[in-house]
Amino acid sequence: MARKSWNEYFMEITEMVATRSTCDRAFVGCVLVNKDHRIVSTGYNGSIAGNPQCDEIGHAMRDGHCIATIHAEMNALLYCAKEGISVKGCSAYVTHFPCLNCTKALIQAGIVAIYYKDSYRVDEYALELLERNNITVKQLKF
Repeated sequence: MARKSWNEYFMEITEMVATRSTCDRAFVGCVLVNKDHRIVSTGYNGSIAGNPQCDEIGHAMRDGHCIATIHAEMNALLYCAKEGISVKGCSAYVTHFPCLNCTKALIQAGIVAIYYKDSYRVDEYALELLERNNITVKQLKF
């Protein structure tokens, strides 16, 4: 069997992480990886830890969005913030193209590349920000 590429390897892990999502509107996973190909953090869509989850009580909808859910990218970043782990220079593997707010957070945190599988609600301003900040962005199709 041929050895998987790093991109294939991390995207498969990202898809597995997404299976932990508790908001069934979108099963999204995120894996943050450092330059040495080590996983720094993972995240998936879900409510605040210790609070009721969407799969338990339903969605808290506002303006077409579930406001109870923290996005996968934010959960991965927030874990690092809580534990004092730097993500500067890391790459993000995400099952879906990040929303505008997650894109801004990833850029601000020092992420240098975003690899995603599904084009979901791709925001033009997010693309502009990624280009302006020289962030590598690549859709992975295997």
